[in-house]
Amino acid sequence: MFDVLSIILTVLGLCAFETISSLDNAVINADVLTTMSERARRWFLIWGLLLAVFLIRGLLPWLIIWVTNPSLGFIGSFTAMFSNDQTVIDAVEQSSPILLIGGGTFLLFLFLHWLFQEPKAFGLRGERFFARQSVWFYASVSIVLTSIVWFALQQNPMMAFGAVVGSTAFFITHGFKQNAEHAEQHLLQKGSMSNDISKILYLEVIDATFSIDGVLGAFAFTLSVPLIIIGNGLGAVVVRELTVRNVTSIKKYMFLKNGAMYSILFLGIIMILDSFGFDIPSYLSPTVTFLVIGYFFWKSRKQIQKEKTREVKGKA
Repeated sequence: MFDVLSIILTVLGLCAFETISSLDNAVINADVLTTMSERARRWFLIWGLLLAVFLIRGLLPWLIIWVTNPSLGFIGSFTAMFSNDQTVIDAVEQSSPILLIGGGTFLLFLFLHWLFQEPKAFGLRGERFFARQSVWFYASVSIVLTSIVWFALQQNPMMAFGAVVGSTAFFITHGFKQNAEHAEQHLLQKGSMSNDISKILYLEVIDATFSIDGVLGAFAFTLSVPLIIIGNGLGAVVVRELTVRNVTSIKKYMFLKNGAMYSILFLGIIMILDSFGFDIPSYLSPTVTFLVIGYFFWKSRKQIQKEKTREVKGKA
């Protein structure tokens, strides 16, 4: 009974995390889809969803398992994702510190970039201060990486390498996201000659880039790839629903992005602690995710009510 509840909690936590962390992706999708024909929109929402759920969010965990367990082989790493063989399970668990520290480093860098450099609605005290110190982002991530690598070298040199890979993955995906912002501006320009095919390709690339955040963060919930595929897949479906429906209403919840980023911070810390052998209960990641997202959802609702009250008073 406990195992069933744990699985349900993990899947729901993965779904919530994937949904909230992909809100920016949903907004980008909605903006570009408005410039496309009805046929192209339908194709992207149906076939693009299949690619997002089964290909990208299924392929990435496979590649990650393969990279961290090269001894299993390319095909062996695929079968390992669904294997009940205790030998295979032990091999994956033994390599998990490398995976966890790499993913945790990636998530910490992601949070620090948002905290220092990205425009945001200030939801907590101190956020405005860090936003004014944006020049310190690179110094901060350098200190964080140096500290993680120092402690990792004392335990396992491959863990130190995993942390460096995590930081490298962040800067590579960050470069893709910056390039995507410029591409989006071009696609949305009036009179742009970009056709529907180029826009669909753009949306698929940006979806793949955003999915890396969700897949790496998912390993903070579980090492079970089937559960990751189910949870992240459900989250991808929810994001598509938000895209189809009115994204403008989601934009009103101005602090949801804050909730996603603080969830990323806590998940990154959990992954790094787990990689160093700290005993992290399985329910901690989904519980923290629900609490953080729930708080910022409540804070957003409260802000919406305040703005409505101001409008009513202004008309009176």
